[in-house]
Amino acid sequence: MARNFEELRAKMSPERRARNIARAKEELAKMPLHQLRNAREMTQTRLAEVLEMDQGNISKLEKRTDMYLSTLRSYIEAMGGALEIRAVFPDGVVKIDLLNQLSA
Repeated sequence: MARNFEELRAKMSPERRARNIARAKEELAKMPLHQLRNAREMTQTRLAEVLEMDQGNISKLEKRTDMYLSTLRSYIEAMGGALEIRAVFPDGVVKIDLLNQLSA
């Protein structure tokens, strides 16, 4: 018999719930583009309209593993976000300001 998720969550310890929330945040922080678009509740067709391109090009773009930063920035901005690049070192994080130099 299927159980309601709220019932299961209510039986979890606060520590386990906190671990689950942290894990979910980690997973959300490393989404592929198509999952990010779906999480933002945007279709390829709508994104294509905003970017003034064909839906097929959105599909191809989402499958790419290598693209220009300006293309990725446009994709993210079309969903209402902002693209940031950071360099992560053992002693700290530095935000790379390269994107401000790219023309929109």
